Amino acid sequence: MKQEISWPETGAATHVGKLRQQNEDSYLVLPSSGVWAVADGMGGHSAGDLASSTLVGELKRIPPPSSAPDLLADCEARIVDANSWLRKISEERPGYVIGTTVAVLLVYAEFFACVWAGDSRIYRIRQSKIDQLSVDHTEVQELLADGKLTAEEARSWPRRNVITRAIGTYDDLELEMTNGTLDNGDIFVICSDGLTTHVEDREILALAKNYPAQRACDFLVKMTLDRGATDNVTVVIVRFDNIGRSVSHPRQNGGD
Repeated sequence: MKQEISWPETGAATHVGKLRQQNEDSYLVLPSSGVWAVADGMGGHSAGDLASSTLVGELKRIPPPSSAPDLLADCEARIVDANSWLRKISEERPGYVIGTTVAVLLVYAEFFACVWAGDSRIYRIRQSKIDQLSVDHTEVQELLADGKLTAEEARSWPRRNVITRAIGTYDDLELEMTNGTLDNGDIFVICSDGLTTHVEDREILALAKNYPAQRACDFLVKMTLDRGATDNVTVVIVRFDNIGRSVSHPRQNGGD
């Protein structure tokens, strides 16, 4: 069965930042299968790079799907496989914590799903409004949800970067998911926390809405660098302008 897709315009950019020695972020642009992803590795001593690239390597194996449920099931299976591989590597390196966040956008025909663990984010811009579709798996987000911190206090909370879910850190994998239907003109922004540490949602909205996807990615990374770039930064932007148009070879920019 042929997938109905929209010739998404895609941009992607990544940078090591100004303080880190190695880029532990990885990303995937795979429109032929309807998959876009960002992973932010952790562990140091090349372990973070290994974790994120292992996860992206698994997602890259997702074939063109025959249905939306098949695409979601295949994505979850690849993440489970990556989790198992990373757990095995951790056992061989006592004392090392090897893990990675993941934020994945899946699209089949007019349907989309977001799958994530950790604090890499997925935004949707629709009718000039930006919404964060993912919910950060962090200690500070839990405190905010419980009303124990204000948004202002959260910005300077000393443990604001401590994540509560990741791929590779536990045998029992916890993913979160949301789904919906695409509208013409929808724009999705997938990014690591290296971007959102320095750039406000309203700035992401302005650039992603007003510039082509690749230029918007480049501008967002440059803005992060201009503001200090204390972490690796990665951003992927996907724009859907022709929902329901059947094509054989989607246009692709960027890479993994």
